[in-house]
Amino acid sequence: MAAGKASLVALGLKFCVKNKLLSKSDLPSVISCIRRGLATSVLSQTVEEPSATTSPSSSFDGPLEHYNGLIRDGLLREDLQQKAVMEKLDQMQKNLRGYSNDRSSFFSKFFSQKKPPKGYYIYGDVGTGKTMVMDMFYNHVETEKKKRVHFHGFMLDVHKRIHRLKQSLPKRKVGKMAKAYDPIAPVAEEISEEACLLCFDEFQVTDIADAMILKQLFENLFLNGVVVVATSNRPPDDLYKNGLQRVNFVPFISVLKEYCQTLRLDSGIDYRRRNRPAAGKLFYLSSEPDVNATLDKLFDEMAFKQNDITRPRSLKVHGRMLTLDKACGTIADCTFEELCDRPIGASDYLEMSAVFDTVFIRNIPLLTLNKKTQARRFITLIDALYEHKVRVVLQADAPLDELFVREHHDDHDHHDTHVLLDDLGISRDAGSSLAIFTGEEEVFAFQRTVSRLTEMQTEEYWVAGERSSK
Repeated sequence: MAAGKASLVALGLKFCVKNKLLSKSDLPSVISCIRRGLATSVLSQTVEEPSATTSPSSSFDGPLEHYNGLIRDGLLREDLQQKAVMEKLDQMQKNLRGYSNDRSSFFSKFFSQKKPPKGYYIYGDVGTGKTMVMDMFYNHVETEKKKRVHFHGFMLDVHKRIHRLKQSLPKRKVGKMAKAYDPIAPVAEEISEEACLLCFDEFQVTDIADAMILKQLFENLFLNGVVVVATSNRPPDDLYKNGLQRVNFVPFISVLKEYCQTLRLDSGIDYRRRNRPAAGKLFYLSSEPDVNATLDKLFDEMAFKQNDITRPRSLKVHGRMLTLDKACGTIADCTFEELCDRPIGASDYLEMSAVFDTVFIRNIPLLTLNKKTQARRFITLIDALYEHKVRVVLQADAPLDELFVREHHDDHDHHDTHVLLDDLGISRDAGSSLAIFTGEEEVFAFQRTVSRLTEMQTEEYWVAGERSSK
């Protein structure tokens, strides 16, 4: 194998020298690099795969075989829709073998690269196994240039990169007009250098700042050879539905469809809600007798095992401080007001997820459309905690399925709409036909939140969230 590669390289070098693409004086250093490269290539072919003890998926040839093995062992029940999606992902995993979007190497300028396969956009109802099949595929893809991220976290990172690039520009001199600078293409280039495969969990668009840049961002990612696999609760055509200035977002949907095939995974079964052993009583109604005393006792029992004292805790988030009133070690005891009534967001919740393995959330009210901002924060909070396997103890005014209540708009809703339009510099006439606050997005996202919170009550989830032994 190495001899065959060496012959091809020699022919390539002769062609480059003959056509003056490479000088003879460059040959020694180039040949040295090639020799090292060939040696690495030969070594990589003889290195054994990690054992099954270090990588659970290493004993399987691909994601489909892995999926079938779990069914055979009784760890999963067969789901024909899951299997159909897995068959597609299994073929894609094979197509990605040897694929790279690296265009910086010398020989890539002269030899055509492998064309990137089309990605997949997998959508369906909550709890149907979309994340599971994507993660199984991701674990079997044989490249180091891959990233698996929650979509919300990815967009936070994109905005940070944009901000960093803008800050690095030289300051404008007095009296000089600043040249227009578009940081999106360079940001896409950065990300493309880091990954040839991006796997997104929970692809959803609720933020106008995200919506306005997605087309350009993803066009550049795709042109740079990045392959995308994403999961979502919504089909592509329903993304950012009823969103502000959606007409400017719609072209992104065509770009997504051009580079990603759409797969529906919706067997009608929410596997998070299937009967599984509970981890004990982790959900309390506010109407229960002495509920606060019961939660205080539960917190004290958990805190007793921590090598710390109960005290307020401050976390540094992007140069500012997020202060929580009560924490002990890796346990935080918070109220809904503390976490969702304040102007904090995803970056704060991600920092909490990194520091704490257990979070108490007390006094969760009925989430009406009058509390739409708090509801959005609560959804984002639970997404972050779930993604990082943080355990929760909840106290709420109603059972999970009844927490979100859809109501008719009132004058306060219209006031909020006008304030938002003014903040964005959009005339009220232009925005009058936009159903900005229909609550539809919140209702849809809350279905996922309830499903996740149900799973978070199980013993399986609680054990997975144990960090003291890791």
